Amino acid sequence: MTTPIRRVSRRMPGWAKAVSAVVLVLVVFFAGIRLSVLPGLKDLFGTQTHDRTGPALLQSIQDMSRYDAASGNFQVVVDLEKDTKYLPDAIRGSRTLYVGAGTVDAYVDLGKVGKDDVTVNGDRTSATIRLPHAALGKPALDPDRSYAVSKQRGLLDRLGDFFSDNPNGEQAVQKLAVKHIGEAAKDSGLTQRAETNTVDMLQGLLHSLGFKEVHVSYQS
Repeated sequence: MTTPIRRVSRRMPGWAKAVSAVVLVLVVFFAGIRLSVLPGLKDLFGTQTHDRTGPALLQSIQDMSRYDAASGNFQVVVDLEKDTKYLPDAIRGSRTLYVGAGTVDAYVDLGKVGKDDVTVNGDRTSATIRLPHAALGKPALDPDRSYAVSKQRGLLDRLGDFFSDNPNGEQAVQKLAVKHIGEAAKDSGLTQRAETNTVDMLQGLLHSLGFKEVHVSYQS
């Protein structure tokens, strides 16, 4: 009588599948790090970049009445560190050094000048103009001159970047750079320079039109 042979099930248990998945992710992750460290290996894959962006759509048009009289160039080094309680930085945490460069414009809004703010004598040889004080525009970060100096991330943060739709996002440090540039512009004397330049511009313009005396002041 022949004894039947039992087939031993070789199905992998669930916990083994989970461990294998984690190991596979780590292998791919560290392989990517090696590819970014060793020069020339990325070119073996022939990576190409294709810009398939659609045409830009005009959403609105706004008439401008302000005179941009001065512009300041600023640079700030942002040092942003994020820590997690009860976990070492090697596991969870990040620190980014980011050089942010941008400009801030100072302007005088000529659209706020009313009829009572401009006085001209009868023979049009003397003019008196009263202007609103200069104001600061929003800081504009220059992407060509802004860059990350270094990025340090824990293991969990690296894994999060691997699965994220926006890996290595720099939005937080960019916002801080814009904030600090705006604060620096307030203490830079940029508005005073804009007011002086506006006075010189108006005096030169009206003198070229035949006015002999031009008095420009700012509202209190």
